[in-house]
Amino acid sequence: MTLPRHLASQRQQLEELLALLHEERQLLAEGQVDGERLSQVAEEKNTRLAQIEKLEQQRRRGLTQLGYSDDRDGDERAAADADCAALWRALRDSAGRAADLNRGNGTMIGLRLQHNQRLLNALRDAAGKNLYGPDGQANGRSARVNSRA
Repeated sequence: MTLPRHLASQRQQLEELLALLHEERQLLAEGQVDGERLSQVAEEKNTRLAQIEKLEQQRRRGLTQLGYSDDRDGDERAAADADCAALWRALRDSAGRAADLNRGNGTMIGLRLQHNQRLLNALRDAAGKNLYGPDGQANGRSARVNSRA
């Protein structure tokens, strides 16, 4: 496969990953998260990431065999020599957007986890307290109604 065709294939995989990341962000932003769909998106992301990694390893091996250095400079020289520097830049831009979006989604997940942990802690605290006395009445002054008022 030529370098331009290979880069186009990698970019297509990245664009599909970006679509999944946008969907994941949308799911995370909803008040009621669709856990089943979120799980499906995570599986699809893993599959897409594995494919991207496979393509990246193939590209790196090919460029190294052609004598290019295994670094950014070598990548750019190979793209310039194959007359596909614009495609290489577009691929790098897509990869950067995917990384940023993935990082943002991770932050959203972390915030949701913190919120859920606080709710669980509050429920545990409430469950550990004796909310009702032996007579079936609520404990605490605020829960009692004064019938003389």
